Amino acid sequence: MSASASPWWSPHRHADRRPALLTRNRIVAALRGHFAEQDFVEVEAAALQVSPGNEAHLSAFATLAIGHDGAESPLYLHTSPEFACKKLLAAGETRLFSLARVFRNRERGPLHHPEFSMLEWYRAGEDYEVLMRDCADILALAADEAKVRSFRFRGRESDPFAPFERLTLAEAFERHAGIDLLATIGLDGSTDRDALAAGVAACGLRVAPDDRWADLFSRVLVALIEPRLGDGRPTLLCEYPVSEAALARPSARDPRVAERFELYACGVELANAFGELTDPHEQRRRFEAEMAEKARIYGETYPIDEDFLAALAIMPEASGIALGLDRLVMLAVGAPRIDDVIWTPVAETPAAKGGNA
Repeated sequence: MSASASPWWSPHRHADRRPALLTRNRIVAALRGHFAEQDFVEVEAAALQVSPGNEAHLSAFATLAIGHDGAESPLYLHTSPEFACKKLLAAGETRLFSLARVFRNRERGPLHHPEFSMLEWYRAGEDYEVLMRDCADILALAADEAKVRSFRFRGRESDPFAPFERLTLAEAFERHAGIDLLATIGLDGSTDRDALAAGVAACGLRVAPDDRWADLFSRVLVALIEPRLGDGRPTLLCEYPVSEAALARPSARDPRVAERFELYACGVELANAFGELTDPHEQRRRFEAEMAEKARIYGETYPIDEDFLAALAIMPEASGIALGLDRLVMLAVGAPRIDDVIWTPVAETPAAKGGNA
């Protein structure tokens, strides 16, 4: 919102926003009913955690807990309820979902908000491909509640009732960039930076001397692949390289890739799903690698939640997924900005203006 625009709470602006917000409420109520019918239990995860997550590019809001003696301990607003939900799986829950308010710093724009709503659900003892069917049901549910037959964003449309396109990362890199992605990944998950750099340069994208394999992977994904996903019908982008799936287990079919998929419609990422990693030693190794990368790029790290790793040791095999509720509503009502479907948007600070896409 520009400085000259009316605030969201002005009566005339609220009147314009209200139909989309009421649709949001209907979608939320329908989602709760949908999960209840499948014997899911709704859980509430504490927003304050000892670790906000250990992915290199996630930025958190930090605070301090002050004891009666004045002693201070760092805490963070969670970027996802994932750690808490997995602890509940370890505790014995088998089907759970959470509609959580989550917080991510450095994020503001048409598709990003510093505080937003995340729908996460987990299935103990069930394959992650079941989550693909869940996504189909949820997109159809949202469209029905919004009384639309297609999702819309920036002139693009996607049919939420159509069978989803299923595309592996290897297929996407070959189709949209002419790159043999798997040829740059070893059977042990190691990556060949120079091999990928040659492919990236050949398709016309910039390659810097200090680019790592992960930087090049992300550049191709963002520039050439994501904008083409979910046109006409939703796309499931699956089988991410193991190095790009810090919380997912390797595929039994190919150890170079992981049981991870993302859901797209109209070029917008809606959900991120895993066949969950349950090896605490491997998870610690991955977290440490992610934090080393975070230190390199941002000069900071977040603590590792030791309770989470302890819970992971007794957590059953499971699949889990996080879906951006606000983005789902946005596409269902055809809104141009995520702020349009949030009842009370976060105040826009000078540092946040101009935000990301």
